[in-house]
Amino acid sequence: MTTDDFTYGTYLKIPELLELQQCVSIDDVTGKPEHDETLFIIIHQVYELWFKQMLHELDYIVELLDDDKIGGARHHLKRTLKILKTLVGQIDVLETMTPAEFASFRNFLANASGFQSAQFRELEFLLGIKDRVQIDWFPGAEGERLQQRHDSPTLWDAFVGVLSRAGFGIPEEVLNRDVREPVVENAAVQQTIIEHYSDESFAGLCETLTDLDEGLQEWCYRHVMMVRRTIGTKMGTGGSDGAAYLATTLFTPAFPDLWAIRTAF
Repeated sequence: MTTDDFTYGTYLKIPELLELQQCVSIDDVTGKPEHDETLFIIIHQVYELWFKQMLHELDYIVELLDDDKIGGARHHLKRTLKILKTLVGQIDVLETMTPAEFASFRNFLANASGFQSAQFRELEFLLGIKDRVQIDWFPGAEGERLQQRHDSPTLWDAFVGVLSRAGFGIPEEVLNRDVREPVVENAAVQQTIIEHYSDESFAGLCETLTDLDEGLQEWCYRHVMMVRRTIGTKMGTGGSDGAAYLATTLFTPAFPDLWAIRTAF
């Protein structure tokens, strides 16, 4: 490809991108796809692109923390927070679709479900939430990626590693924990965090991590309410309990120690 051939469209592969919205529904009257299915596809494809970027950012944040580059880590955490806000904003668009409009093509989705988003499960694993899914549900390359995420240290492990190298009193059982297990509260870690909260740089990192945790929970809450608003108490398309299942994922923080310390001030 010559320089003259290298355009906005070829760089971003716009023609290929615009061909990826393949509707599966057919209107009984017009013989065309149901109008609102295009919106549904685009919203969820954009979600997956943002999930990809979040994984890209969070992996880099872990690298920065492992190198004790706190300023850089906070910068990219703030970018990730902006992405989370964008994810929440997309729900506002999706909620312009009425239950009747969604029902017009829902049956065509068969067993396809957002529950099957491997990238969102990767995000959960990277944040230390490792108790909500069976890796065997994801075959092939997706399952291999999830297994690697499941067996790898989390963002929280990178954070406590920074504290340990800075001379903070982090227990050995926390530093050498089984990273395949969910992150759980630790009273000694909480006490150490409380004792150092007068350090503005350290407190700022803690608060930014808390913002990330809250942002994820906000997105999950809005997602639950959107599903409840759209399908009520119906079973999800992938065979899950729909909104009832999603509600069980709420208010489970990724970084429980950062929430537990709030009562100490």
